Amino acid sequence: MSETGGVREVKSAARTVELLELLAERGDRPARLQELADALGVPRSSMYALLQTLISRGWVRTDLTGSLYGIGLRALLTGTGYLDSDPRVRLVRPYLDEASDALGETIHLARLDGLSVAYLATRESHEYLRTISRVGRRLPAHAGALGKALLAERPDSELPEGPYEALTPRTHTTRDSIAADLAGIRARGYAVDREEGVPGIVGFGFALRYDSPPQDAVSCSVPVARLTPEHEARIVTVMREIRARIEASAPAGGGTVQWR
Repeated sequence: MSETGGVREVKSAARTVELLELLAERGDRPARLQELADALGVPRSSMYALLQTLISRGWVRTDLTGSLYGIGLRALLTGTGYLDSDPRVRLVRPYLDEASDALGETIHLARLDGLSVAYLATRESHEYLRTISRVGRRLPAHAGALGKALLAERPDSELPEGPYEALTPRTHTTRDSIAADLAGIRARGYAVDREEGVPGIVGFGFALRYDSPPQDAVSCSVPVARLTPEHEARIVTVMREIRARIEASAPAGGGTVQWR
């Protein structure tokens, strides 16, 4: 049994979390009982009992036949509670509005989560609306401007050997390629993602240095078709100013509670 901070991990709690994370990752692809039991390496009877418990509490949902399982409504409510209670998200939201109004493009706030970034807030461009919100979703850190801006704030020794997942033909997939890209980001002061995460989209990412090392970043995403040299220069100017104002406004430690 593994330990965390000297305390033994509770196996049943760990299994519950692993199940919820697995269902969340599957998104709109519901799973069958045997799939879940195999994925987590637990007996079918134990998985069934766990699923029924979570269904009764709203964390898991099932179809009319009772044979397919997906993430439940309680997960959304809990995630919303996280966003509402986080002082950094509350601080940054008004600046996302300002950047969106000034540039007419999509603006994101995201937080590093291991080797991924989790989207915490988004202001969508009226010119380019996604059909699915990114808030609450994750993207590999090496494949986008937000994540690369945060990776550049850390030593290259923390980078895994790879190989790295390719989301588009332009994604960096080797450690050497990513390290070279991060060196350029450090010299430039911000990250650029030219169709590395999403085809047809260029992103500009700026780490927010109110924590050390930074955990959060903001970005501006723009379709390639609208990205002229003049527009790119304006994006960089506006986003640099927005970053400076956010950092100047942030209280030390993120407010009254300093979360780990």
